[in-house]
Amino acid sequence: MPSQRDDAAAQGPKIKIRARDVNVFYGEKQALFDVSLDVPERSVTALIGPSGCGKSTFLRCINRMNDTIPGAVVKGRIEIDGEDVNDKALDPVVLRARVGMVFQKPNPFPKTIFENVAYGPRIHGIASSKKDLAEIVERSLKRAGLWAEVADRLHQPGTGLSGGQQQRLVIARAIAVSPEVILMDEPCSALDPIATARIEELIDELRHQYSIVIVTHSMAQAARVSQKTAFFHMGKLVEAGATDEIFTNPKDSRTQDYITGRFG
Repeated sequence: MPSQRDDAAAQGPKIKIRARDVNVFYGEKQALFDVSLDVPERSVTALIGPSGCGKSTFLRCINRMNDTIPGAVVKGRIEIDGEDVNDKALDPVVLRARVGMVFQKPNPFPKTIFENVAYGPRIHGIASSKKDLAEIVERSLKRAGLWAEVADRLHQPGTGLSGGQQQRLVIARAIAVSPEVILMDEPCSALDPIATARIEELIDELRHQYSIVIVTHSMAQAARVSQKTAFFHMGKLVEAGATDEIFTNPKDSRTQDYITGRFG
């Protein structure tokens, strides 16, 4: 007789984020049409597709960043562990502590390296003492693969780091508040190939602890870092599935055409 563990394994990974019939409007313009997508726990899901196809719009729905855009309206349902992110009772500040975000351009605060990472734990009351805070900062910088490079200059400005180091600092800042999900919107597009390789290695390490959703314009990057890929086109989710399946045996001809470079 199969055990509960066998059943769970047969069902595949646990779903962390469940989106159903998500429609987004910016004023009169509709940007997303009936998007339904499951994001597995502790893995990387890549969102691919041509510019303006709705990838970043969908990403911003997960932590309600669209709330900050005048005239934006989001319909449908997005759940994290069964909880509706658009529930009026849910404070967006609390949601964004659970769902960290890393943008295209590294955006460290105009503060020291230490203060960049300490900022979140401090405002969310996570650290109970200075010693606690110092431990969180060190742990976050180590997880972001940056500690060895900055340990002796924690009190220098974060803006003085190279582009790739700044992006790893921003990732350290995101994970310092112990989020469950990390959203990345083209995190390597402003970086050189060496810095990009470092960030990709980091993503691969972080996926064992966090559920990561990454928007990328690079097919090669999606193939390298993700376990699941979702292809968007003209505001619609065309198909989603295991990354190797999407890249080697897509079901939809539009996915095939995009991946092989016929459009995009």
